Amino acid sequence: MSWQNAVEKTVTGLGYDLVGTERSPKGLLRVYIDKLPPAVPALAGSSEFITVEDCERVTRQLQHVLEVENCAYERLEVSSPGLDRPLKKLADYVRFSGERIDLTLKLAFKGRKHFQGVLEPLASLDAGWRLVFNVGGVDQALDFAFDEVREARLVPVVDFKGRRFAAPVQELTEQVESAATEMGGDRKR
Repeated sequence: MSWQNAVEKTVTGLGYDLVGTERSPKGLLRVYIDKLPPAVPALAGSSEFITVEDCERVTRQLQHVLEVENCAYERLEVSSPGLDRPLKKLADYVRFSGERIDLTLKLAFKGRKHFQGVLEPLASLDAGWRLVFNVGGVDQALDFAFDEVREARLVPVVDFKGRRFAAPVQELTEQVESAATEMGGDRKR
């Protein structure tokens, strides 16, 4: 069994999606994993992201499998694909339909190879895909086939406002003020 087959069989056997692998001439074997989408959305787990524990679990299993299969490597790294996850398989396009992606075509269309927009399927998956993007305040659409794509990645969505921590801080402030009042009066200044 080749190292690629051993890695894929192990990762999928543990219930993860194999996003990709890299192998360097200096012996580094890098494996990117992702969680599979739940079959029933209501049954989704507490985390949709890969955790350190997920990476440790896959690393331990791969170390055993690669040793048994006599696959040589110097160092093994298992990680998530990151916020800008690549879309490599047709199943990735189906899974992330409706999301914003960066798309690079193999051949230029109207002088451009790079587009960013929302991924949508056409009437049937055999018909291809559509990328809806905005240029100068006007929505436009680019229809393309899977084999016309050089690279596609999710556009990272990051919340820099940090509003999700506002409620716990407010609750803590109220608890401190309440305790101060109980200990001897109003301590507000």
